[in-house]
Amino acid sequence: MRLSVLTPVRLWARNILNKFIFGVTFTFYFGREVAYLFFIQAMISFFRRIYLYYCLGVFSIFFFIFFPLLLIPVLFKSQYKLVGVFNRWWAKVVFTFCFLPFSVECRGRLNPDHQYIFCPNHFSYIDIPTMGLNPHNAIFVGKHDMEKIPLFGFMYRHLHITVDRNKLMSRYSTYKKSIQAIEEGKSLVIFPEGGMVAKEFPRMGRFKDGAFKLSIHKQIPIVPVTIATNWILLPDGSSELKWYPIRVVFHEPISPEQKSEEELKEVVFKIMDTELKKEEKKYRNANR
Repeated sequence: MRLSVLTPVRLWARNILNKFIFGVTFTFYFGREVAYLFFIQAMISFFRRIYLYYCLGVFSIFFFIFFPLLLIPVLFKSQYKLVGVFNRWWAKVVFTFCFLPFSVECRGRLNPDHQYIFCPNHFSYIDIPTMGLNPHNAIFVGKHDMEKIPLFGFMYRHLHITVDRNKLMSRYSTYKKSIQAIEEGKSLVIFPEGGMVAKEFPRMGRFKDGAFKLSIHKQIPIVPVTIATNWILLPDGSSELKWYPIRVVFHEPISPEQKSEEELKEVVFKIMDTELKKEEKKYRNANR
């Protein structure tokens, strides 16, 4: 199919015309009151989309501003701890300019001289910048799709560890790289669900083994992280960003000593699931 420069404009105009015709027909059959409610809902949806595009713009602008700083740990590998520092600055600035209030609650002491594996739930694309608020310096273990984003992919590939979960060799290579990163003194952020796999929010998907194998193999504590509200702001599959405070809870580190993979997995899942259910109940009660 041949596309011209005007194609998006034509599609937008056609969409507006269709909505106008639908609105007139809706008003004729169902009355002004119902049509008015429909109009209000449509306007809310429209402004939420505009808000999403605005926040994407803010994210991109500040990425370009911070990019020269992120080149420091790219060029000087010994300065890897700066990744966490710059991520915190970037996340705080982005959320501030997006008018999104955020709170970070630490329920256990995170020793800056110790290593941890951070395991957050994953329901939204906002989860990655949200984990930039991590008070402890860490690098990500994430999907290789991030490498495809222009410029951002370059940074992500050189500062973090990527994995193609559909390829056995890639998973094995990522595990080896993760061990190497730990031996170099780095802490890791690993989404234990293996991506945004939940079919119902905020119900987590089944945890993968990787983070828990690493924890037991290298005897490094796991820190369960509950990203409590991002499923409300921008759930996976949505193109509308709701305004809602971001809340992140860093729970007490869990020692892998004398635990099997399944036992460790069960403990971490229960802690995060309990916190998510509390937040869900609070949200549902407030929006009855």
